[in-house]
Amino acid sequence: MSEFLVVLLFVVGIVLIVKGGDYFVDAASWIAEVSKIPKLIIGATIVSIATTLPELLVSIMAAVQGKTDMAVGNAVGSVTANVGLILAIALIFMAGPINRKDYLLKSILMLLASLIVACCGFAGEVNILLSILLLLIFITFMVDNVISAKKSVSLEDDTPVKKDKKTVIINVLKFVVGAVAIVWGADLLVDNGSEIARWIGVSERIIGVTIVAVGTSLPELVTTITAIVKKQSALSAGNIIGANVIDLTLIMPLCALVSGSALPIASTAVVDLVSCLAVGTLALVPALIMKKFSKWQGYALLGVYIAYVIMTCTM
Repeated sequence: MSEFLVVLLFVVGIVLIVKGGDYFVDAASWIAEVSKIPKLIIGATIVSIATTLPELLVSIMAAVQGKTDMAVGNAVGSVTANVGLILAIALIFMAGPINRKDYLLKSILMLLASLIVACCGFAGEVNILLSILLLLIFITFMVDNVISAKKSVSLEDDTPVKKDKKTVIINVLKFVVGAVAIVWGADLLVDNGSEIARWIGVSERIIGVTIVAVGTSLPELVTTITAIVKKQSALSAGNIIGANVIDLTLIMPLCALVSGSALPIASTAVVDLVSCLAVGTLALVPALIMKKFSKWQGYALLGVYIAYVIMTCTM
């Protein structure tokens, strides 16, 4: 296969998982509403999980194919990219005060998950015990999402959900096309990402924590750009923290499950896991202490992320 075609298929894979994820979230939300699930539950659970499908599917696909370096690299690299790149951009343009109580538990859960994942790196694997701990954090996060949603919504929106034939057909098609696009895109991303790694003489881990991680984080990037335009800094930061908690606590345990045993972590990946914990700490701890996100954090995070990518690519 020609180099041009491999790169083209890699880009097509990114486009498919991003657009497919968009269709899938829309359709899943409509199906949930038709099923009489309260909208606050939909937003707090179904949508938040569905928006992490690109990272989830790419890592699971890689784990199934035995490419564990890429599976771990994508999961952790996506979190590092979300904070060191995407949140950094948001803070540079939209630094401002925060309500500490809105961020405290989610921030603690994210940092605790990052610490456990770093421990996985030093242990050399994601074993059963660490997987259970991560899943318990995931459950805590989802329960808190539902409780927070109930507190913030006083009246349920009684606007009737469209169920006419045209709407049903459109949403069924969106659901099917979105699901197929995500799976196909993930397959293209993993296969062609591995091929690109072989060409340029780097490990699948490096491709996973850089190109693939940024590619699967595009939904969060789009959300952040939208938030910058609308001047909604809380929306951007909240979405990024939530996506990171799910990435850390759901993807790696599921990868371990589908691989049929403890998920091995290469010694070279320890730097990725520690970097993930470092950028999370730099972003959240000062913000919780000072009750605000500062512009200097954005520049610092971006600097740390650029240094991390350079160091990773030269290892």
